[in-house]
Amino acid sequence: MRGFMKAGLVRNALVVLDKMREEGLVPSLSAMGILFRMLLAVGDFSTVWRLFRDMVVKGPRISNNEFNVLLNGFSGKGCVQVVASLFSLMSKYGCEPDVFTYNIVIKTYCIDGRSSEALLWVREMIEKGCGPNLVTFNTIIDSFCKEGNMVEARRLFDQIQEGDISPNTVMYNTLINGYVKAGEIRLANLLYQDMKEKGIPTDGVTINTMIYGHCKFGREEDGERLLRNVSVSGLIPSTDISVAGLCWAGQLDDALGLLQDMLEKGMPPSVVAFNSIIAGYSKVGREDKAFKVYRLMLEFDLTPTSSTCSSLLLGLSNRGMLQEAAELFDKMVAKGFPINRVAFTILLDGYFNNGDLMRAHRLWDEMKSRRICPDVVAFSAFINGLSKAGLMQEAYGAFEDMLSRGIIPNNFTYNSLIGGFCNCGKLDYAFKLEKEMRQKGLIPDIFTTNMIINGFCKQGSMKSAHDAFMDMNRFGLTPDIVTYNTLIDGYSKASDMVSAEDFLAKMWDSGWQPDIITYNSWIHAYLSNHKIVQAVRLLDELIASGFIPNTVTYNTMVNGVCFDMLERARILTAKLLKMAFVPNVVTVNILLSHFRRHGLPQMALMWGHKLYLVSFPFDQVTYTILQRAKWDSLHNAEIVKESPGEPIVIDFLMHVTFDYIVKDLSYRDTDQRYLSEICDHNLVALGK
Repeated sequence: MRGFMKAGLVRNALVVLDKMREEGLVPSLSAMGILFRMLLAVGDFSTVWRLFRDMVVKGPRISNNEFNVLLNGFSGKGCVQVVASLFSLMSKYGCEPDVFTYNIVIKTYCIDGRSSEALLWVREMIEKGCGPNLVTFNTIIDSFCKEGNMVEARRLFDQIQEGDISPNTVMYNTLINGYVKAGEIRLANLLYQDMKEKGIPTDGVTINTMIYGHCKFGREEDGERLLRNVSVSGLIPSTDISVAGLCWAGQLDDALGLLQDMLEKGMPPSVVAFNSIIAGYSKVGREDKAFKVYRLMLEFDLTPTSSTCSSLLLGLSNRGMLQEAAELFDKMVAKGFPINRVAFTILLDGYFNNGDLMRAHRLWDEMKSRRICPDVVAFSAFINGLSKAGLMQEAYGAFEDMLSRGIIPNNFTYNSLIGGFCNCGKLDYAFKLEKEMRQKGLIPDIFTTNMIINGFCKQGSMKSAHDAFMDMNRFGLTPDIVTYNTLIDGYSKASDMVSAEDFLAKMWDSGWQPDIITYNSWIHAYLSNHKIVQAVRLLDELIASGFIPNTVTYNTMVNGVCFDMLERARILTAKLLKMAFVPNVVTVNILLSHFRRHGLPQMALMWGHKLYLVSFPFDQVTYTILQRAKWDSLHNAEIVKESPGEPIVIDFLMHVTFDYIVKDLSYRDTDQRYLSEICDHNLVALGK
């Protein structure tokens, strides 16, 4: 029987076991433990329970070890209720749970996102005279950190030091990583200093986490200083430090060259060095180079880590190559590479950014089916995506689910909901959430206030927007350029140019200079009031100040051309042709709607058909305009009296727009094919 088990032939081993039972022979406990592990690994639960019943009736007498094997196996499959039931059976068969047993149960609850319940198991084990160990507390602290509950994680960390257990490197790393992910670099740094003062050794994980935290949330020079200090200390292999240092400095090609030199000289390759370069290339959108390093990694028989997988997925997702990212994800899962909640969150965020709500929902459900419990980052990404899509009921439902699991929302979570409610005009819900933030010890930040001001401006409640602005000083917040731009735009749309100019002056006085958004708001205001000369003068000032007109500028000008009389429109048309031409679906919608407005639905339909033939991506607004144009055409509807010159200008602009779109789509198609070929090549290599 052992021979079959060593060869992985579990079915043959079961046949031998059945024959032994027929002969009245009793298998050894160790053999049964091995069989349980093999069956649990393949998910054959029915056979596991049959063997368990045979042991109870026919022997051998089940021991703690076999119970622990069963508990660990079901824990790995996410069967929380089964684990709890098995635990309760132990005393019935004369077995006393030990620290390993409790640790398995605690881990099960933590993986399921139920850290608070896991803490109750710790209390029970202490009451039963079974002392928790470092693994016990590391598991729970790690779970609290992943949930974003840093207050509870730190409380437990401080509490255990009052007893006989001293935190080790792993525990410090867990807490430091939690603080960094929460953006609390100051607290992470204090903990790092505490490690050094107590003589607790730091490792590569500690240093990488701290450098990342300094560069993202603190000051890059602090991260570089730490990297230099570590290099002198010899804590991390010098080659890893050199590669990481070049990556932090943005010298990715030099880092790759150094890695290749190392490999040619026969120096042992390091996963850390490979991951640093892959992450660097992925972040700057050079997927071809990232995959080249990834292939090199596989050639040297190094197993990709969760960081490798996440970096590659992030690069593809940022380029909008969600199909390729999903295929890579599936291949990695099939190969048994470590896919964690970070990888799921990257894909989830990518789907939402791409407007693919169906796939985002499907991925969220898949995450649950794989028993990968969302943490505060995953929940926040899901809530943010739903909020931006205007699905506020579902977003708030996810928020309540998050709270019911004991996961503590952070500022980003609340801001996502507040922004969503402000955008759909439900400011009362936004204020309720802002109040809730303060009650839970979170301080609304500049993003929170800007969204509330924007909500008031959208409703035209400029007095309330002004009051919210005045309250910023009381709460210790300093207005930024977004604050000023929001108010300037709000007053401009309310035709209160005096107040808009007042806030422009306040912006200058506060040290902020107008940006492209400021200029776009003013241009829109002038064009709305048919002040073509002022709009053109402002456009000239914008370009003279070194700003490049963007798509919003262009669309605003196009709309102004279409609304104005031919004589003055010619001035703007001349300006438009000199601008960097960046039309998008909004441009198309503006022009199509103006064809309808001028009683030319057939022109709108004709251009709609031409755009459809070149696979231009319409949005819902485009389809609505074309449907209404079709209705107008069938019913001979006349929207406005046609002016002989205006449709000519609109048609001319549509010709120019169409020409640009055809060229842009051709370029994108070539670029997409190139990246797809790179990705396909790597997927084939991965499948081998």
